[in-house]
Amino acid sequence: MAKGSTKQVVKPMEVSVEAGNAGEAAWLDDDGRPRRTGTFWTASAHIITAVIGSGVLSLAWAIAQLGWVAGPAVMLLFAFVIYYTSTLLAECYRTGDPATGKRNYTYMDAVRANLGGAKVTFCGVIQYANLVGVAIGYTIASSISMRAIRRADCFHQNGHADPCRSSSNPYMILFGAVQIVFSQIPDFDQIWWLSIVAAVMSFTYSGIGLSLGIAQTVANGGIQGSLTGISIGAGVSSTQKVWRSLQAFGDIAFAYSFSNILIEIQDTIKAPPPSEAKVMTRATRLSVATTTVFYMLCGCMGYAAFGDAAPDNLLTGFGFYEPFWLLDVANVAIVVHLVGAYQVFVQPIFAFVERWASRRWPDSGFIARELRVGPFALSLFRLTWRSAFVCLTTVVAMLLPFFGNVVGLLGAVSFWPLTVYFPVEMYIAQRGVARGSPRWVSLKTLSACCLVVSIAAAAGSIADVIDALKVYRPFSG
Repeated sequence: MAKGSTKQVVKPMEVSVEAGNAGEAAWLDDDGRPRRTGTFWTASAHIITAVIGSGVLSLAWAIAQLGWVAGPAVMLLFAFVIYYTSTLLAECYRTGDPATGKRNYTYMDAVRANLGGAKVTFCGVIQYANLVGVAIGYTIASSISMRAIRRADCFHQNGHADPCRSSSNPYMILFGAVQIVFSQIPDFDQIWWLSIVAAVMSFTYSGIGLSLGIAQTVANGGIQGSLTGISIGAGVSSTQKVWRSLQAFGDIAFAYSFSNILIEIQDTIKAPPPSEAKVMTRATRLSVATTTVFYMLCGCMGYAAFGDAAPDNLLTGFGFYEPFWLLDVANVAIVVHLVGAYQVFVQPIFAFVERWASRRWPDSGFIARELRVGPFALSLFRLTWRSAFVCLTTVVAMLLPFFGNVVGLLGAVSFWPLTVYFPVEMYIAQRGVARGSPRWVSLKTLSACCLVVSIAAAAGSIADVIDALKVYRPFSG
């Protein structure tokens, strides 16, 4: 694999999310593409980076809507559902033999190989719309944490009565500038170190949130909250209770979702033995188990500390004011994590567009010629297109500061098809599961139940977006 600074002509992103331009057979995989180097640990890091987002800090709010009974139960239920459907999807990476069958480099490729027709287009629209939405949402989330650092310092100096207002727009611009730099790293396999750093950061801020929740519970002299969650009464109507419960149900379900990039992550794993599906299943098992433990601890301890008054973000909603320096450390960790998570989610978009451009203009020097410097691969096309994408997501984030609510809606709409429907249908088609058999009925029942959850959560998210539009002002972040 070329190292250092060398100038060469290549077909960019010819390997989906794999790197390298070496031609020697020893450096090639069974499909003639540069040898993959991913392992169980790098795949686990990618998954944890994608799954444990700053949304973990809002789980206390979600549990507050559902209560001590339904909240943890729903969390465990969806942990199982996500793990099971992810193992089904991992089996679809290769068509035919799990060790030597034809590789499917992207989620769309897997759908094309197993289902075909209009379902491929439907999958592509849902998947990439969701990924773009996540990129915008992460830009907003990072600016909230950066602004929270300034507010925490302000509260410490001036007291809690000071509103400590500031605009989030400069922080969004700063986050976008950093992403333009990291976006020049060509593919998944080259950002393994960024995913590991991001995963460590996710544990850091989750651990701080957990510790503060425990400290607050001890200070309260007992556990807050109730078995059924927020009660209907002062400030909460029966309608609001329903919408918030649906939204919480959806938030917990989507908090585990990473199916939209699972195949792309799997395409970084080194060739068999063992098969990529076995490695991915193990990585998924570790990642979902780790995530569930952190979700249960952070969500439950946050609810125990604040009860019905749990903020929608433990570290930026100012459930805590002191120690202010610890809040600063946690929010810095959130920002660093979001830098890595942003890249994990946008790399499939970059790969899709660059493969299309390479096929459309195979002899173009603007597209093919690149200069490699360490992990970066600089080309005029990559620099122009990726920078333009980051700028677009940054501008949309500034224009629509409530876009986090829209991301919730996109998550609701994409949860069922990407996490459940396509994995189930592809598995049935690939394994030839007989129609009407017990396994077929079980899989179809699972899909139908998750469709109901997705529709209900979408309804709650739509109500949330409508409320946000009532007070909407452009660039008001």
